[in-house]
Amino acid sequence: MTKYDKVFNSQKTLTESLTPEEAVAAIAVVTAIADASVEEIDPEGLAGILWQFEVFEEYSEDELVEIVDKLIDIAESQGLSPLFNTANESLTEEVVLDGFAAGVVTLLDEEQFTIPKSKEPFLKKLQEALELEDEEADEITKEIIAAFQAGENAEYLDEEEGILTEVEYVEDVYESPLGNFTVPIPVDAEQGGRIQTQEGVVGFSDDFGTLLRIDYYPIPPEQLEELESEGQEEYLKTILVDKYVPQAILANLPDSQIKYGEYLEDIFAGAYYALVDMPKGSTMSQQENNGSSTRLDAYRGLLTFINGEFLYIVSSQRSFLNGETPNAIAEEAEYIKDNILSFVETMEFS
Repeated sequence: MTKYDKVFNSQKTLTESLTPEEAVAAIAVVTAIADASVEEIDPEGLAGILWQFEVFEEYSEDELVEIVDKLIDIAESQGLSPLFNTANESLTEEVVLDGFAAGVVTLLDEEQFTIPKSKEPFLKKLQEALELEDEEADEITKEIIAAFQAGENAEYLDEEEGILTEVEYVEDVYESPLGNFTVPIPVDAEQGGRIQTQEGVVGFSDDFGTLLRIDYYPIPPEQLEELESEGQEEYLKTILVDKYVPQAILANLPDSQIKYGEYLEDIFAGAYYALVDMPKGSTMSQQENNGSSTRLDAYRGLLTFINGEFLYIVSSQRSFLNGETPNAIAEEAEYIKDNILSFVETMEFS
């Protein structure tokens, strides 16, 4: 007798039926409890994971928490095996892969991005019970692991100095805490517009792929000497290409590459612009059929310049849906540069 016989070696079912969506959630609940006690399960945490699945797009997070709570109560009162058997019977062909994905996500070690060795026997039994081929199961597992890795690595807005904090906004204009600039807010709250800030950084984003970010730093005296000795073009290029991009992008997305660079002598008495190719580096994700999500490829344009006593780096992204082919680098670079310059024109400096 194995430790998972209580789940897979019984023919008992529930007295009540489950919807296909409840069946997917039930597999996550059974998986979570199989190696733990009911008391250890976090309904809100489990619901938060499941809420990312496309199959639950019609549900609010609160509704999903209620479903998870109900399923946990059923598992406690009627047992794991009846809950699993009823879930298995209730999975339609359209969501059976979602059911397996729910098990994978529940077992995943999110720090190591692996299925722990001790959990692999359960996952194998789940695969067999759902009658999935090895190739199907492996593909789903790899996609989910890749999605979690991309989600961890691609959030380039999280830097060593700290995580950007999302703030609510009611005004139409954002004012820097240091008083060095103001800018009309370029995103709409009704379209998922968000403002994220930390010291020296503000980012604007929305659900449609908009990303506009301003990094700003008071220039220390020692750098003013460096600026004078190197000249503005070389100084700005060094700051952007040799320092900012490696620290803010390449450290998290090592496959990224600078594809284009240009000095703009007529912008703020000199500005340096670069375009970075960021595979799986967009802040946008594309939902897969099994409920997992994959970060999109993106180009990130960055413009650095000096105004007053501050150095600025203003950036924007262009994301590409799976299968979408970018234009020539020069054309993409020009397009994103124009977007950044249009945004910079809305900034008022003090």
